[in-house]
Amino acid sequence: MASEEIKKKCLESFGGWIASLGEDIGILLQVAKISTLNRDTREAAAGGINYLFKSLDLIPDGIDDIGYLDDAFTVRVSAKLVLEAGGDLPGDVKARLDELSGEAGLVKSLLGEELFARFEAYVRGLRLGAARGRMVSEIIDDEANFKDFEAEVKQFVKDYSAPEFHRDEKNLIKLTAFFDAKLPRESRLP
Repeated sequence: MASEEIKKKCLESFGGWIASLGEDIGILLQVAKISTLNRDTREAAAGGINYLFKSLDLIPDGIDDIGYLDDAFTVRVSAKLVLEAGGDLPGDVKARLDELSGEAGLVKSLLGEELFARFEAYVRGLRLGAARGRMVSEIIDDEANFKDFEAEVKQFVKDYSAPEFHRDEKNLIKLTAFFDAKLPRESRLP
């Protein structure tokens, strides 16, 4: 488990991450929308957003206090992957992606090397996934699909109201256990 200092930083940070989830998803949408970017960059952004929709559509996972944190974590790792894939991004978008990517380091500190590697591999694989009947490739390749996707993202951003994050160390234990149980043990990098 993470050090006391890391736990404290997580408990101080995660409420803000949940509060900014709508805005952060909006940043990923801006990246996915830039048709001149390379495919890897756009797919990394769209995959992270698609995860949110998949998450919203699932049966509740019983961890209400931290239900949006996996989405906030996914956004941060997606931002890291977007930056790694490269491309000419607007300055304000790149600045926010840099912040989000940097915050992925706190996720790594909480989860530990092995579990974070599994999580990053999972997020990398989201570009091959689907949510709400749309594959990431279909979002990127089909203008009508992208318009529907964009409308859903904008509606989420508009309607999103951050739940309260209870700054209880037990939530960190639950969250780590959730990731350990959910993530494949072997890397499945695309």
